[in-house]
Amino acid sequence: MKRTQRLAPVQRIFTSAEQDRARDLGGAQQRVEAAQAKLAELRQYRDDYAATFENHARDGRNVAALRDFQTFLARLDLALRQQEQQVILAREEEAAHRQRWQSAARRSRALDTVVDRWHGEERHQEERREQHQTDERAQRRPGSTEETGGKL
Repeated sequence: MKRTQRLAPVQRIFTSAEQDRARDLGGAQQRVEAAQAKLAELRQYRDDYAATFENHARDGRNVAALRDFQTFLARLDLALRQQEQQVILAREEEAAHRQRWQSAARRSRALDTVVDRWHGEERHQEERREQHQTDERAQRRPGSTEETGGKL
């Protein structure tokens, strides 16, 4: 069995691992995007609610209603801070997945390079063997210079 044939299962494992890491990275990127979208949505909602609060304050709403608005704004601010933390965590997870994928890709490329080099060596050896066989057949052919004692 040729060296390249023996490495084929390992090469498939490395390629599969790289693809798995790429899928993991894709999922992490989607989670970052979702967390960022939710954060943007919360910010927009908070801004809209704050504008409503300011309008009610100018209109002279009662103190209890304004206090309720302020309490809810404080809850929205807390939710925003928590969502910002979720975005940070999602980005950190994405960075970790990116590193794992890059590492798997480097290993896979390194093995591919070795296999390619070995394929080249095997082709070269095969060509030399075929040339040697061709030379031997030519020497054994009737009418070759060796069999006729050098006379044609």
